[in-house]
Amino acid sequence: MMENNKTNSGNSENNKITRKQFLRKLWWGALGVLGLQAVAATVVSLNPKVAEGSFGSKVNIATVDEVRAMPVGTVAYFSEQRLYISRLEGGILAIYRKCPHLGCVVPWVSDEASEDDIAEKGRFNCPCHGGIYDRYGLVRAGPPPRPLDIFPIEIDGENIVVDTGTIIQREKFEESQLIKV
Repeated sequence: MMENNKTNSGNSENNKITRKQFLRKLWWGALGVLGLQAVAATVVSLNPKVAEGSFGSKVNIATVDEVRAMPVGTVAYFSEQRLYISRLEGGILAIYRKCPHLGCVVPWVSDEASEDDIAEKGRFNCPCHGGIYDRYGLVRAGPPPRPLDIFPIEIDGENIVVDTGTIIQREKFEESQLIKV
């Protein structure tokens, strides 16, 4: 009988986990959980969900009649969509507000001297390094390497729709960039 007790008590001591083993398993478990979280975060970030009507989707900006009522030379800002609609003689442009130089937000300054022949006042002024643009988004002064980017515009029935998910880089202004309204 004594031998049985020794054998049983020996087994129970062998089944106990040491502190070192416990800590090792704990660390590996924590690393595994962190690894799973990193993989999950990566998968989620690769499939962004764009809310309808916000930046990165097609957005209904205005009706054709509303845009036709805008005087030539008007620049309207749509903050949530991150764009300007510039009403020009031949139509409209949807101009991205991001400076191609360093990515600063470029505000429209309506009381500054104009850089084009459409109106006496109004231009885009980049506050970061002094980039100046006209109503066409063309660089008139400063370090920006190219004009402001634009978005494609569609006329869907009576609505003007801008695709803010497609950014068009350009080197110059061309009449084909205008959407006639």
